[in-house]
Amino acid sequence: MPKPSASQTAHAAAHAAAHAAAHAIDFEAAMTELEALVERLELGDLPLEESLKAFERGVALTRSCQSALKDAEQKVEVLLKKAGQPVVQEFEEPDAGEP
Repeated sequence: MPKPSASQTAHAAAHAAAHAAAHAIDFEAAMTELEALVERLELGDLPLEESLKAFERGVALTRSCQSALKDAEQKVEVLLKKAGQPVVQEFEEPDAGEP
């Protein structure tokens, strides 16, 4: 498979950046709404039915944010592969006993 040209890579990166920016706005809006829902639920003064609706909305927002983050991760991996960079590795937390 031929390696993409510099202009193709630049175009793909620009397209991915624009797409990521659109998702970032959605992601940021979802996070803001989710934070507000958590604050309302933590106050504990909502009636049960409203609490359930807020919780349901929070679950949907959480799924949306997770999906946006997964999409962003995949795009970064694709761009790194196209640029010949090493592939992203999973982050491993050190054991509590390790510095």
